[in-house]
Amino acid sequence: MEPDDADAQSVRPYTITQGRTAPGRDDLTLITLVTTVEPDVPGRSSRGLQPEHRAILRQCRAPAAVAEIAAGLDLPISVAKILIDDLVALGRATTRPPLAVAAGSTVDMNLLRAVRDGLRRL
Repeated sequence: MEPDDADAQSVRPYTITQGRTAPGRDDLTLITLVTTVEPDVPGRSSRGLQPEHRAILRQCRAPAAVAEIAAGLDLPISVAKILIDDLVALGRATTRPPLAVAAGSTVDMNLLRAVRDGLRRL
């Protein structure tokens, strides 16, 4: 990689995030799920959004984890978190933690053993 290539790679995230180095929220983790809010509302403009913001909105029509979004955009996690935070602040996306096993539910031990045994056979 030439020196100019390295400089270009460090400038791009700086430009995309407008110089910010962290999101305004601290509850975005790698497994936080992001969903687009009303993706097809007529008259709702994407004007003012960067291409990366629009890509996140397209990707999150179905819930997607922060890590998946970053990988899909080929951006560092920290940059993806800032962009997601922008969309949440604009009311264009929502976030939630992944669904946990419901309290009081039981784990099917037979299923877990079958998975374990199948993995051992690999």
